[in-house]
Amino acid sequence: MVFGLLAGLNAAAQESAIQIGKKAPEILLPSITGQSIALSSQKGKVVLVDFWASWCAPCVEEQPELKKLYNQFNKSGKREKNFEIFGVSLDSKKPAWEKAVRKYKINWIQVSDLKFWTSPVAKTYEIEALPFNVLLDKTGTIVGVNLHGAELEKAVSAELGK
Repeated sequence: MVFGLLAGLNAAAQESAIQIGKKAPEILLPSITGQSIALSSQKGKVVLVDFWASWCAPCVEEQPELKKLYNQFNKSGKREKNFEIFGVSLDSKKPAWEKAVRKYKINWIQVSDLKFWTSPVAKTYEIEALPFNVLLDKTGTIVGVNLHGAELEKAVSAELGK
């Protein structure tokens, strides 16, 4: 009986779409302006897919660190920018989402279907708590899951150095 239960849990874990080494599932959601933006449009860049919400205190606390990371690695100039943050809000109210983006001066990609926890993207990415993130290499392959602080900065730096 125990073996059957463990085998079932192991099979479920192996079926997870969010595993290091797997391609990230596509995300196609509207931005604040209503323009749909696809995660795949960022292929060729190292991308941090950041799941957050304006009502999530730890998410809000993390915004200054993300801004620092974005400013450090999203360099413009003669060469194309090769790092992007793809923010996915799990807000349900557009005014709250818009206010947070303005307040924290979030200048990276922001998308949301405003479906809160029932968002199909939240289900696909198996989100159980916020903040949650997935780091992708330039091919769209998952290279890190739920990295924060110095660990995230080190991982982004390592990917950009490849």
